Order: sequence, then structure tokens, then C-alpha cells
Amino acid sequence: MFGLGAPELLIVLAVILVVFGGSQVPKLARNLGQAQKEFKKGLDEGGKPDDDAAKNPPPPTN
Repeated sequence: MFGLGAPELLIVLAVILVVFGGSQVPKLARNLGQAQKEFKKGLDEGGKPDDDAAKNPPPPTN
């Protein structure tokens, strides 16, 4: 994962804990999880064909 080992991850987590404080870390993690969920939902919706286009295909051009 990005070339980070265990010691580097521990340092990053410690810095996050110091910067945001212990009470804010769960809120931050929850918000990141919700953002990831919304992002995946948007990607899934973007890949689906529109209902109108599926129901009413364009007329053939001959």
C-alpha cells in the first residue's frame, strides 16, 4: 500500500491522533467511510444506461 511499512503507518496514525484528537478520529473515519460509499454509488450509477434511453432507442437511420 503506497510502499508504506508498519513503522510508517504507525507514525501516520500517531500524527493523525495528535492533529485531530482522540474524540475526532472516529468521526473522521465515519465520514471517510460515507464518502467512499457515496463515491462507489456514483460510479455504479454512472455505468448504468439511462432508463429513457433503454425504453426509447433512437430510430434506425437507413
